[in-house]
Formats: sequence, C-alpha cells, structure tokens
Amino acid sequence: MLKYILKRLGLSIIILIGVSLIIYILVRCMPVDFVMRRLTEMNQGGATIPQETVEAMYKRYGLSDSSFLGILSGYGSWLWSLCKLDFGVSFVSGGEVVSEIANHMGVSFAVAFIAIIFEYMIAIPLGVTAATHQYSIRDYVVTVLVMIGISLPSFFLGRVLQKVFGPGGLNWFYTTGLENPSLQMNFFEKMGDYLRHIILPVLSTIILGIGGTMRYMRTNMLEVLNSDYIRTARAKGLKESKVIYKHAFRNTMIPIVTMMAGVLPSLFSGAMITENVFGLPGIGNWALQATQAGDIPVIMTYNMFLALLSVIGVLLSDLMYMVVDPRVKLT
Repeated sequence: MLKYILKRLGLSIIILIGVSLIIYILVRCMPVDFVMRRLTEMNQGGATIPQETVEAMYKRYGLSDSSFLGILSGYGSWLWSLCKLDFGVSFVSGGEVVSEIANHMGVSFAVAFIAIIFEYMIAIPLGVTAATHQYSIRDYVVTVLVMIGISLPSFFLGRVLQKVFGPGGLNWFYTTGLENPSLQMNFFEKMGDYLRHIILPVLSTIILGIGGTMRYMRTNMLEVLNSDYIRTARAKGLKESKVIYKHAFRNTMIPIVTMMAGVLPSLFSGAMITENVFGLPGIGNWALQATQAGDIPVIMTYNMFLALLSVIGVLLSDLMYMVVDPRVKLT
C-alpha cells in the first residue's frame, strides 16, 4: 500500500503542475484586466493618466508582458513562489491570499457540511424506495421531484426561496448575509439569528445536490437487486426487508464510496452562485468577486486549492474502495 500511495502522490504532483499551467494561461488570457479596472476607477474624474503610470502599474502587478513567452515567464515566477509557500497578495485587498482563504472558508464549510449530511440522509432512502418500487407511482413521483431539483438553476432556486420564505413572503428567514449586526443579542439569540440566515442557503444546496445522489443510489440498487445472490436469498424464503437492507443495501453502498471523491473539495470550495445570491461571505462568493476583478493571485490560489483537494479526494476514494470491497486489490 505504501508503494501504491507514493506512486499516486508522484502522479498527483505531475497532475497539479499541469493543472496549474492550464489555469494560469487561461487566467492571463481572460478579458478581465485588473489594471485597466483600476485605471478606469482612477480616471472617473476625467483626468488623463500618463503612459508611464500605466506601464508602472502593469509592471507592479507582473502583467507587463502579455505575449506567450511573457505568460510562461510569469507562470515560472508564480510556480517558484508557490514552491516557497508564498501564495501572493490579493490585488484588490492587499492582504495575504492564504489569510483571506482562511477567513472565508468557515462559512462555506458550515453550509456544505450541513447540506451534505442532509443530502445523503434524504437521497439514499429515496433511491432505495424508488428502486424497490420500480415503475410504481412512488418511483415516478420521486424521480420527477429530483429531476426538477437537478434542472433548476441555482440562482433561480435561490430567488424563489427568498421570495417564498423571506420578507415579502412568509418572512420566516433572512435572505442575505450571515448575521444582523444592528441587534444586541445574547448567545442563544445570536445562534438563532445565524440559523435564520443560513437555513435558506443550506436548503438550496440540498435541493440542488440531492437529485444526482438519489439517481446514483437508485441505479446501483436496481443492479444489485437483479443479481443472482439476491434471487437466491428470496428463494430461501427470507423476508423482503432482510433481503433489501442486509444483502442488497450493503453492496449498493460500495459504489457510493467513489462519490466521496467529490465531497472533500465541495466542503471547502463553496457554492459561488448560491453564496452570491444569499450574500454570504463564503469562499465561493469571494472567489467569484476576485474572478470578476481579475485578481490573479486569488484566482490561482483558489483553483489550486480545489485541484489539491480533488486529487486528495480521489486518492482517499480509491483507498476506501479497497477497504469496503476486499475483492479490489491495489495491484
């Protein structure tokens, strides 16, 4: 296993370098130019900005050479800084990128962690009941509902939830931000305030994510229920509940482990559109604003952070698959 892990880690480093090169070239080729945005803001009064000032700003941010060789040179400088664990400074805020990631990560992690727990708690039973009642009214109802959830754009679903449950509708929850700083509250009141702010983003994330998990569970369960050993168990006269939950369900969960590869990055990546709609100060919303501003250090660090989490998630998924299914060997 150690040899396998070391081999995978070596391959992961090569993958990360390739991903970083592609991301850097794409970021440098984006139509968004941070320097031009700053110059536009400086020129709102109608004053003419000298060309020397423009060139100095491009040189200051390392964007003076936009040719292919210049981009490769910039990538080399960025990669060398990365090897020294220097992730750079945000163009917009002037703060350390790593510190800003740490400051915004908590909100995204809380929303994603709660949503993933409820997503699996709801999606797995729905997938099982849809498979065990294939082509019944229950199966069709569950399938239609989850397909609606999959098909809804995140910004549209967020706005609908805001209209229904926010001010102007039922007024049960707050629709923007994470807290109400204008109110003086004790600990329990503050926790209640947080809950009223976070429930709608969590609900939106659950609705958007539950469909894929449910369909995957239903497909795996149908495949297992058609296996020979399930027919043998039924032929022996075992109760249907025992056949499903003791024999079929355990083997159905084995492929679900492969889905865990995406859980790790989703816990920390944030939901860009959802966080933006609900005005949450999460890492996704922060990265979206950085992308719109052309903040290259933030964009690069954020995407490399996600790439690293994805590589780690896939490795852990492979190892867990071997643990839950002894038939799978590393060789």
